[in-house]
Amino acid sequence: MFTFENVKYKDILAIDDLKIELGKITCITGPSGSGKSTLLRLINKLISPDSGIITLNGEDIADINSVDYRRRVPMLSQSPVTFPGDIRENLLIGRKFQAKDEPGDDQLKKALKAVSLDESLDKDIENLSGGEQQRVSIARLMLLDSDIYLLDEPSSALDDLTEDFVIKSMVDMANDQNKTIIYVTHSKSMADKYSDKVIKIVDGRVYNG
Repeated sequence: MFTFENVKYKDILAIDDLKIELGKITCITGPSGSGKSTLLRLINKLISPDSGIITLNGEDIADINSVDYRRRVPMLSQSPVTFPGDIRENLLIGRKFQAKDEPGDDQLKKALKAVSLDESLDKDIENLSGGEQQRVSIARLMLLDSDIYLLDEPSSALDDLTEDFVIKSMVDMANDQNKTIIYVTHSKSMADKYSDKVIKIVDGRVYNG
C-alpha cells in the first residue's frame, strides 16, 4: 500500500492523508493543472515532497534507491518516449534498462496486439504516428512485468475505440496477474469503467481518496 501523510509540494499539492491499495486499479482525475501529474511524479520519485512522508508497504520511499525503485514502479509519461531504431528495439530497451532477459518476437508481437498495433517489428519508429508511438510506449511498459505501473494520461493520443481497447487490455493484464495500475485520465467514462477507486484532485486537494 502507498500511504501519504501530510505531504505538500510547493503550492501545487497538499495531501493530509491518502492510501492507495496495491493489486487495484486506481484512477486520478481532476481539472487541468489540479495536481494530478504532480501526484504521479511524487509516487515515481521524480520529485520529492517539501514536507510529509510517502511510504510503500510501510517503507519511506525516500530511503529506497531511486534506480531500484523506478524499476519496481515504472511510469509512462504523457508524451511517448521513443528511441532511434525500429519497433523491436524500442520494445526491448526497457528490459535492457531493467537488466532482464529479452523476450522473443512472439512475446513482442503479443504486446503489440494488446495495444491494437498491427505493425512489423522491423518498422522504423519514426514512421509511426504519435498515437502509434504512444501505443509502443505502453507495450514497452507492459513488457517490463513490474508489479506497479504509473500511467500519465496513457490514452491521450488515441481515438475513443482504441482508448477503450488499450485500457481494457492493461486492466485485464493487471487483474489477471494481481498487478497495480495508478493512472491519470480526463475521461470520466474510462475512470468509471476501469477503476476500483477514483481519486479526484481539485486545486491541489484530494477528494474521495
